[in-house]
Amino acid sequence: MTTKRIIACLDVKDGKVVKGVNFLNLKLKGDPVELASKYEEEGADEIIFLDITATIEGRRALYEVVKNTASVISIPLTVGGGIRTLEDVSMALKSGADKVSINTAAVENKTLIKEAAEEFGSQAIVVAIDAKKIDKNWIVFTKSGTYNTGKNAIEWAKEVEQLGAGEILLTSIDRDGTKLGYDLELTKKIVEAVNIPVIASGGAGKMEHFYEVFTISNADAALAAGVFHDGIIRIKELKKYLRQKGLEVRI
Repeated sequence: MTTKRIIACLDVKDGKVVKGVNFLNLKLKGDPVELASKYEEEGADEIIFLDITATIEGRRALYEVVKNTASVISIPLTVGGGIRTLEDVSMALKSGADKVSINTAAVENKTLIKEAAEEFGSQAIVVAIDAKKIDKNWIVFTKSGTYNTGKNAIEWAKEVEQLGAGEILLTSIDRDGTKLGYDLELTKKIVEAVNIPVIASGGAGKMEHFYEVFTISNADAALAAGVFHDGIIRIKELKKYLRQKGLEVRI
């Protein structure tokens, strides 16, 4: 059985960690450096650092904050937000990131995925897919969930795998911050469509939700933010719970 990963997400705006609902109404949650260190101590397998306004503001990610965050942890760090060029990928990796997450730029310039995977290795390239259900299809949204691309999320997932992405970070915009549970149907469809790891994101509210997304949707990893920031779920307790339920997790 493959080891399931628990990932803590830091959505960063103006150098501080924030959290909203359905990508809106952001509330301040703390300092990224302190939170990253705390989550590693609690047993997180990875940290994902997303500079959520970099793309909209047309700037690069806050590499100084990335550097400071990377300096206090030894677990893998993925950085996203404002990654538009090979130089941006290189900057993020040089700042201490192990992987980069590309979303808007991947949709606007598909060759970036291919070139980045060739230059830095597929293992370093995560493509983030933010999806929303419209009628009966899941559609890809970019620019922090503000722009409807019209792309089918399942078809796009297949395409990014072919282009060389090593992993997919899949966020359900409908479930983001709601604590109603992951979108199991969407996650399952994406997992079944590709052969690369899929990180489920959006909607974690209780420990059962993690168990469901691992067993029903077969996600490789589950990401959460709000439930960790607010102390609703402690990562150590979550991993004990998952192990008791028969899942393989690193403790």
